[in-house]
Amino acid sequence: MVFNFYAGNSFLVPGATVATILMLGALHARRLYEDKKIEEAREKGVELEFHPDVKASFLRLLPLRSISRFWGSLTDVELPVWVRPYVYKAWARAFHSNLAEVQLPLEEYASLREFFVRKLKEGMRPVDSDPYCLVSPVDGTVLRFGELRGAGAMIEQVKGFSYSASSLLGASSSLPMIATEDANEESIGEEKTMEEQKSWWRISLASPKVRDTLKSRPLKGLFYCVIYLKPGDYHRIHSPVDWNVLVRRHFTGHLFPMNERATRTFRNLYVENERVVVEGQWQEGYMAMAAIGATNIGSIELFIEPSLRTNNPQKKLIHSEPPEEREYEPKGVGVMLKKGDELGAFNMGSTVVLVFQAPISHSNEFQFCIKRGDRVRMGEALGRWHDDE
Repeated sequence: MVFNFYAGNSFLVPGATVATILMLGALHARRLYEDKKIEEAREKGVELEFHPDVKASFLRLLPLRSISRFWGSLTDVELPVWVRPYVYKAWARAFHSNLAEVQLPLEEYASLREFFVRKLKEGMRPVDSDPYCLVSPVDGTVLRFGELRGAGAMIEQVKGFSYSASSLLGASSSLPMIATEDANEESIGEEKTMEEQKSWWRISLASPKVRDTLKSRPLKGLFYCVIYLKPGDYHRIHSPVDWNVLVRRHFTGHLFPMNERATRTFRNLYVENERVVVEGQWQEGYMAMAAIGATNIGSIELFIEPSLRTNNPQKKLIHSEPPEEREYEPKGVGVMLKKGDELGAFNMGSTVVLVFQAPISHSNEFQFCIKRGDRVRMGEALGRWHDDE
């Protein structure tokens, strides 16, 4: 969106600039205070638990989707060349962005939105080339990770509250819910194993059929990792492995905040918020990634599908409706991505959830190489396994 500021609308630029700078100052002060409290709690070994508060109830009354669309329009306003460095440097100071990594001179980013989704200089995010590792798709903070076990597997939102993987990815997901208590359980009779496996699969007739039998493959586990992107982080989303993206789902939803306080006060935050899920196959089996929107992030871009539009004002919030789903062609192959390829972008910070299969046999076991609270950069390993051969 570009306004003609020299035809009677010149007041919009200084007004938008002043409003932006004031907002940055207020957000920065609040952020410093809340970050300090969280760091103090971590240093004391205290893990904050789920506890709904009045603020969460109040935020449910606000038109956050409309507010986010307004913010999106504001960030699309083309700024005069002379003011751009001042606005972007103010943003960088408020949210700790590293301007030394920015690919272009600041004057070349016409709007805040262009600056949000900026590319980095060549070589700023080297991708781990180890074929037996899975890398972070984004810059961010590791909130949660672990192994999903059995039917109805749950992902921990925060201590004291969890949500199901199937509710996040969709009822039509090809999510394999394979019991992984112990590799020694292979001794269970084949008939019982196959019956349990069928009962734990959720396969959409319209989705690619991702089948995995214990006879045809080594035993696999199902894992997850939740990474939170702060507003100052690099906002592009990359491929964590070489894989085929077979299907995309777009869930219309709320746009509640996704910061650490929100995860402790909103029930089913990741399931209630608007999100885009891509699902497919990699060398170790199932792979899915959910990009979750938040307040002021009405737009989630998907580079493999430029026509996708999120936070659409024409779409009503009816959670009982199925998500909008698209199967990528050619059928059964989809879109092939290499580790590190660009997949999409947020217009500010938000959250990415990975759900994936990986080996769990004793000689070839996937292991995370991160800790909760770690700051990770796109291309760094989240976990590794070893060649069985």
